[in-house]
Amino acid sequence: MDNRMTAKERILYILKRNGEISMKELADHFTISDIAVRKHVQSLQWDGFVKKRKERQEIGRPFHLYSLTNKGHQTFPNQYDELPVKILQNLEKLEGKKVVENVLKHRNIQEEKELIPKLPTGDFDERMQEMIRLQQEKGYMIDYKKQDNGDYHMKIFNCPIYNLAAEYHQVCTNEETMYQNLFPDSEINVTSYLTRGAKYCSWTISKGKTTEQTKENTGS
Repeated sequence: MDNRMTAKERILYILKRNGEISMKELADHFTISDIAVRKHVQSLQWDGFVKKRKERQEIGRPFHLYSLTNKGHQTFPNQYDELPVKILQNLEKLEGKKVVENVLKHRNIQEEKELIPKLPTGDFDERMQEMIRLQQEKGYMIDYKKQDNGDYHMKIFNCPIYNLAAEYHQVCTNEETMYQNLFPDSEINVTSYLTRGAKYCSWTISKGKTTEQTKENTGS
């Protein structure tokens, strides 16, 4: 998290990463007083960036959980203006669903072509880390961890084309295809999607077999 963030920007960032969070949990991220955090949250509510809902418990008093509104989500980088969903919806009405599928597929192919020359050849770790860096530059909020077996697990908390992907899930499957093409020896496994209500998209890209392992398995 960037230390140069204002308190309100920090609140939006934390809510983006956590989905829903209590005031107590939110305050734990700050060194300022709980009262100051509460005032910032209230201000964000008044401005339409944050919403709250009451959570009831079997024992004890109910409490509130806070999350981002659509307006709050839109404070993070997105390409909504570049790829307006309404234009694609109108195109689908005029020309049919297949035309829209072809447009989205073409967009994905172009993105893949742009990434290929920017990725180092050979070393899997270097390729993965550079790919993640390039995607972060585009507005993806990615946490990643290299597993003991060499696989990479990614959590994507912000998708810059969320509005498009929420309307056309093909965008997500196209990205899976792109990553498979970029890492042909790997297995791509997606277990959760922001567009289906998850707190983040969860991706695992396996390291794949090395040349030496392939030779051993084939007996070469």
